[in-house]
Amino acid sequence: MRTVGVIFRRELAAYFTTPVAYVFIVIFLVLAGALTFYVGNFFERGQADLQAFFDFHPWLYLFLIPALSMRLWAEERKSGSLEMLLTLPVTVPQAVLGKFLAAWVFVGIALALTVPLWLTVNYLGHPDNGVILGGYVGSFLMAGAFLSIGAACSALSKSQVIAFVISAAVCFLFIAMGSRIVLGPVQTVLPTWLLQTVTSLSFLDHFSGIARGQVAFSDVIFFGSVMALFLFANTLLVELKKAD
Repeated sequence: MRTVGVIFRRELAAYFTTPVAYVFIVIFLVLAGALTFYVGNFFERGQADLQAFFDFHPWLYLFLIPALSMRLWAEERKSGSLEMLLTLPVTVPQAVLGKFLAAWVFVGIALALTVPLWLTVNYLGHPDNGVILGGYVGSFLMAGAFLSIGAACSALSKSQVIAFVISAAVCFLFIAMGSRIVLGPVQTVLPTWLLQTVTSLSFLDHFSGIARGQVAFSDVIFFGSVMALFLFANTLLVELKKAD
């Protein structure tokens, strides 16, 4: 874990030495605020909660997380720094975990900067702060799941653009699972149990419950399992591609 910690600190510090961190944070805060107040009708709803804020997080992450994660491994492979990194006393799983945790904490920092919205709700009314805290936890877990997908897709190609497109497409599938967009063409062909299984993979279903204060252990396990699966895939892909 000491090696993972070293990689984690190196990667997290690297975000703030380039404009990437500040651009991401500014865009996230601006879009989150605009969607909450103008599209989600925060004031017009007349309710002391942050439901209008959390409802848009899956769609914000759909574009912003792939944009953040596309550089994780594609840039390393293109610049040749991956080979140099792996010549150090660092294993591939340690590098994968360290880079992922740094990106996840960075997203957590951006999410934490929206706390003034929470304070505003408490100033305007008497919200259920437990529900709001659950929404933040659910959003953070969902962001980690998106990041794990993006990191695995970044290891597929040396091109950041290709990594972004593949990652956004896979993330969209996980959001749209259970909708007619995904199941419509095959709904009459697949058996009921398989349709229910596909529907259960939807990020929207698992996140919406947490955001409304219904924190189920199964939802936490789901996001944790997605992260574990794609980090394992990320490790295998780096092992396969490191010789390219």
